[in-house]
Amino acid sequence: MQGWVRSSSCVVQISVQSTEVKIVPAPTIKFSTLVGVGVEDEIIGTGWGDLKKLRKWLSDKDDLVLGYFSYELKNLVENLESINPDRIAFPLFHFFVPRMVYFVGSDGLECYHHGEIPNHVDLQGSAKSGKVGCLKLQQRKEEYVNKVQKLQKHIQLGDIYEVNYCVEHGFEETIIDPYRLYQELQEASPAPFSCYVAHNGKYLMSSSPERFMRKSGNTLVSQPMKGTNRKTADNETQKASLRNDLKEVAENVMITDLVRNDLSKSAKKGSVKVDELCGIYEFEHVNQMISKVSAVLRDDVHPLDAILNAFPMGSMTGAPKIRAMELIDEQENFSRGLYSGAVGYFTPDLDFDFNVVIRSILYNEQKKVVTFPTGSAITINSDPEKEYDECMLKAEVMRKVLLNHAK
Repeated sequence: MQGWVRSSSCVVQISVQSTEVKIVPAPTIKFSTLVGVGVEDEIIGTGWGDLKKLRKWLSDKDDLVLGYFSYELKNLVENLESINPDRIAFPLFHFFVPRMVYFVGSDGLECYHHGEIPNHVDLQGSAKSGKVGCLKLQQRKEEYVNKVQKLQKHIQLGDIYEVNYCVEHGFEETIIDPYRLYQELQEASPAPFSCYVAHNGKYLMSSSPERFMRKSGNTLVSQPMKGTNRKTADNETQKASLRNDLKEVAENVMITDLVRNDLSKSAKKGSVKVDELCGIYEFEHVNQMISKVSAVLRDDVHPLDAILNAFPMGSMTGAPKIRAMELIDEQENFSRGLYSGAVGYFTPDLDFDFNVVIRSILYNEQKKVVTFPTGSAITINSDPEKEYDECMLKAEVMRKVLLNHAK
């Protein structure tokens, strides 16, 4: 990373499972939290031409780059379209070289900067106090059940095997303090891949437990998450129940197989392997079933293409992926936007780490709209009412955090 200067002073904020990055002229830095503030250079995507430019832009930067891919990038990757309303309206992608970066790890804080250090860093919106308007559940239970039954008919016909169907919860006429809300969300539901994005009055506050994909050297790793139940006082019994739930296991296995196929598009022959299948992990409020798939990246595949070959992630789409995404657009009544997308970073040598944008609150300050979508995997064995309850369970913490924020 050329042109960086060590700074003694103290926005995209990203939390990851402990990792490291090389930054010139400093040694390798190990960190668990990365914060990028200000814009030294950036690229914003709204169409196919911008996606072509991104590959060259990343290769030419030789720098630390932070940013995100919206779920709607699928429309360029797979020649699809979305006609549903997007209430938050993030661009298809946005990547930037930060003016200042902070690395937080077990050794403390490391700070570096490009150019002049700003006198004041504002991570928040303009709100000084919170106000939450009317809750707008975009789908009642009866409508949800009807939509799921329609999707199950497609499964019966062999059109798809599994699909991730989501509902959008939201508040209108809402004013929040975004960074304070993000901190409150982290306190209520800490997660290994949480992140905060603030740009031009649009905000993402995420408590994501899921990694989409990481590249370290020539190794790719993806950790698809499928299978959820509530964490209880007798949680060992709950974990065993999830581990032995044939429906949940089937969901995870199908998506793991899809991820294997996605990685194979970028991998050296014979290098794709499942390192862990259906592992059970505890989080603050839920238990999750997570698998791990790895592969060796081929020399002729650009790191960006390794991401695009697997985007959007299988855990948020279904199988077969393209048909599942078409049905998602038909049955959902909102455009997912940044939800179901990915936030992360590229290092100067184009290693990367990206999460899956779930368990997230999105805010458009100008429109005064907050949304927090949730979803679940639909299979032939799904009970629509139980799937609805799972969506409500996943929304529970975010709804409580928002309501408490306004008090």
